[in-house]
Amino acid sequence: MTLRASAAAAVLAAAALLSLGGQASASPVPQPRAATAEHRAAAHEAATAPGTLATLSRFFAREGRLSAADTRPRIEGEAVPVHYLSPDFVAGKAGAPVARLEFLASEAVSADGQKAALWTARTEAGWQVVNIATGDDEFRYARLGERKLPGGTVFREPQTDAWYVARGDRVLPLDEDAAGAVGERGTTLAGYRARVTTLYGDKLPGSAYAERGVAGGFDGPGGGRAGGVPAVAAAGGAGALALGAGGAVVLLRRRRTAAGG
Repeated sequence: MTLRASAAAAVLAAAALLSLGGQASASPVPQPRAATAEHRAAAHEAATAPGTLATLSRFFAREGRLSAADTRPRIEGEAVPVHYLSPDFVAGKAGAPVARLEFLASEAVSADGQKAALWTARTEAGWQVVNIATGDDEFRYARLGERKLPGGTVFREPQTDAWYVARGDRVLPLDEDAAGAVGERGTTLAGYRARVTTLYGDKLPGSAYAERGVAGGFDGPGGGRAGGVPAVAAAGGAGALALGAGGAVVLLRRRRTAAGG
């Protein structure tokens, strides 16, 4: 997909999300440390709400292959927790886990087989859908991570769009980007920390680098996925990683540029 087409898809997705009403303008709050059964149930309720399903109908119909009425979106399975690389871990804070909970994802499927992830986060108004992203990365990597390292934490390094699973002292790659970074057999937790500290230690929120707004810094959710449009900063937990409303097209452009696209 070209940059122009990707950006257009992002704008369409953002327009669709605005029809969720107050959900798109809810302010972010810190996300829970872990997703409980109660959190999952709240996320599922938000994902299956009539207004959300109506928005999904328009989202799946955005390319014109189906009418909105014919998309008949459905939510499959339970919401899954999605973790991203933690800035505290990068900063070397004692006891910081490698990743933190960013949002819960619910898998949406259309009548013609299109897939999307509904990102649900805790906001001042409760658990709400804050983004729709094309594809099923969150669910595929959750399943793969459980097979490779049962009981581990599956997480994404958003700066490189790499997916890993970590448990105890081991960090294993789940995709080609991660394998290119740490090798097919993975690395130790200390080895991974050394890598990300070298890469991002001077680019954390609050750093001079970040405040200059230089492209390629410690970006937040949504980077590099066509159709992924963070409607609020809630997907960034306390907001430290998120660019906020309107940031998705910028993130998309950065990833395409970095990839030479």
